[in-house]
Amino acid sequence: MTPMIEKPDAPSCARNREPILAVLRSHFADRARVLEIGSGTGQHAVYFAAALPQLSWQASDRAENLAGIGAWLEEAGLPNLLPPLELDVAGAWPMNRFDAIFSANTLHIMPWSEVELMFRQLPGIMTGNAKLAIYGAFKYRGSFTSESNQAFDAQLKARAAHQGIRDFEAVDALAAKAGLRLLEDIDMPSNNRCLIWQMAR
Repeated sequence: MTPMIEKPDAPSCARNREPILAVLRSHFADRARVLEIGSGTGQHAVYFAAALPQLSWQASDRAENLAGIGAWLEEAGLPNLLPPLELDVAGAWPMNRFDAIFSANTLHIMPWSEVELMFRQLPGIMTGNAKLAIYGAFKYRGSFTSESNQAFDAQLKARAAHQGIRDFEAVDALAAKAGLRLLEDIDMPSNNRCLIWQMAR
C-alpha cells in the first residue's frame, strides 16, 4: 500500500489567490496552455485550474517539492491539471511551448543569476504571443514600497544572502531583452504587484 503524502500548506496562498485569479481571468482568458514556474505547495495550481477550466495547467518545481504538489493535484482530480513537472531553472527545461507562463513569489527566492537564466530560457518555451504573469513584491528605483517589504527583504537576506526583493527596473530589462513588452503593472494587496508581459515577436 502506497503511504499517504501529507499535503504541504502555505497560508499565503489562501490570502492572495483571489486577487491573483482576478488578474488571470482577464489576461489568460484567451490562453490554452499555462506553465506555472515554482508551484511550491501546488495550492495555486489547484485553485486556478478549478476556476479557469479552459486552461491546461502545468505545475512545475524542483524535484523535492513534486510529491507535495502531486498530493494536492491528486486530491483535486481536475482534468485540466497535468502531473507536476520537474523544473529547476538551472537545469533542463520542457520541450513544449506554452501561451501563458505564471510564477508567484519566486524571484525573491532564486539567486539573481537564476532570475537572469529564467528570462533567457523563456523565449524557448513561449509561443509568439505568449503572456508572462509574475506576482510578488518589488522595489522601484531602488526603494521599497513599504516598511513591511523592507522588513521582509531583511528577513530573506538573513535566511540566505542570495535572496531579496528584486528591482522592477532590472527585471523589466531582462524581460525586454527576452522579447517581452510590459502590458500592466498591477497593484495587489499586501504591497505586492502582478506584472504582465507579452511576447512581442
